[in-house]
Amino acid sequence: MNLSRRDFIRASAMGTAIVSLPGALAACGAPAAISPPPGALPGGPPPAAPPARGRGGAPTYFVAFGVDTGLLRRVIARGLGRGGDFCEVFLQHRVDHWTGLEDGEVNRAYTEVALGAGIRVLKGDAQGYAFCEELTEKALLAAAGTAAAVADGTPTLEPKAFAAHSVKSAYAVKVPWTEIGVDRKLPLIRRIDTVARQADSRIVKVRAGLQDETTHILVADSDGRLVEDDQPMAVLYASCVAEAGGRTEQSGHSASARGGLGFCTHALIDKLARDAVEFTVLLFDAAPPPPGEYPVVLAPGLSGILLHEAIGHGMEADFNRKGISIYADRIGKRIAPKAVTIVDDGTNPRMRGSINVDDEGAPTERTVLVENGILRSYMHDLVSARHYKTRQTGSGRRESFRFPPVPRMRNTYMLDGPHAPEEVIASVKKGLYAEMFSNGQVHIGAGDFTFYLKHGRMIENGKLGRYVKDANLIGSGPKVLEKIDMVGSDLRMHSGAGYCGKDGQRIPVGFGLPTIRCGGVSVGGRKA
Repeated sequence: MNLSRRDFIRASAMGTAIVSLPGALAACGAPAAISPPPGALPGGPPPAAPPARGRGGAPTYFVAFGVDTGLLRRVIARGLGRGGDFCEVFLQHRVDHWTGLEDGEVNRAYTEVALGAGIRVLKGDAQGYAFCEELTEKALLAAAGTAAAVADGTPTLEPKAFAAHSVKSAYAVKVPWTEIGVDRKLPLIRRIDTVARQADSRIVKVRAGLQDETTHILVADSDGRLVEDDQPMAVLYASCVAEAGGRTEQSGHSASARGGLGFCTHALIDKLARDAVEFTVLLFDAAPPPPGEYPVVLAPGLSGILLHEAIGHGMEADFNRKGISIYADRIGKRIAPKAVTIVDDGTNPRMRGSINVDDEGAPTERTVLVENGILRSYMHDLVSARHYKTRQTGSGRRESFRFPPVPRMRNTYMLDGPHAPEEVIASVKKGLYAEMFSNGQVHIGAGDFTFYLKHGRMIENGKLGRYVKDANLIGSGPKVLEKIDMVGSDLRMHSGAGYCGKDGQRIPVGFGLPTIRCGGVSVGGRKA
């Protein structure tokens, strides 16, 4: 059920939101390998150390690329040159390393480097956007001139003096990934391979890998905002193929965090490998569940993918501003039972979707979307906050400098309820216990969703029974939300490598859920 990149782009362009979880981190297509830069592989010269940061958060990183505050002011002035009422410069330098094994041998080791700027100009709700892949003054001014074309008048504003903001990082690392060679990474992923093969004799193939990312961003705008952030990311993954009785099964697991090498502990690696094996071999005893509509209990943690996709997207402010979302006129109204409180949070320590500041430079926060069943807020970027005459929620996110920011989720989860998880399961006479999902898709307007269930269990007379696999869960997010009638007390955050697709952009996200019971979900086969 992995999505091809073509399907991802097509669905995103049609206003469909997609979330994916990697079997081997290739759900949306693996990027092509490029020649690694100096220092990326053992034996090469060491990579250049990043420029030191100035005191008090003064921007110094991009000075090494020729961009100082004087140039930023000139670029913003060019962006305002045709009567725009706001201009923003987004700079990004990102270095990604991929190191992978298949059957104990290195089958991928490459680096991707991205450096560029995105220039945005606003005129009311309209926005012009242009980007360049070099940071010369000529290129930056040209991009600003292109973005300025959204307006057609004489300039009326001068950029305000910059006020540099220090960012207190919730995920700072002592040693950036750019200073860690492959020689220190290979033993980690070889351990995944070894532990997985030792866990079960039926494992015949193992793919393991580590992706690490070092990103630095700067946001400067005509209101005087000037902010920078360093954003590390680490992803470990394991994918297994098992063979028994002439049958093969495949599954996997991943772990991710905004962290450095210290994230990759032996305890984490061992658990990741054993979970990947368990999720694979249990499929030998699984069969598709019977089709029909019956109660579904969502397991804690990974099942939060359904909350993210079927409900969360409808609370992003751009869909409501455009009248697309079913929640467009529901602020202050009841949309769920009293036990349901949903938040979108950028402050969770080192979670994959956490950010110190968003991609508009606004500080992150914990945004309460639904409180005791009442819709309290949308997720706002600058454009929607201006439209609704409210504050930004730190939700303006973008895949890279090549894209304008839009309201996006960070870590979306439901808070604990009053019920013990065992009580929730015991309440179901016949139903489905959904544990591991792969991909999901939702049509924002009506909230209709389809999710692929990799594996789960049947519930018979209040007890967990046989394993099931290869099913689609189909329903309406708003209706499922209304029919949640039991919420467990065991909230668990999913720590794997989830991506969310929207408007042709893919970003890292996190989610979580306690055990919950809901009705009105149709369960169908693989092709349903």
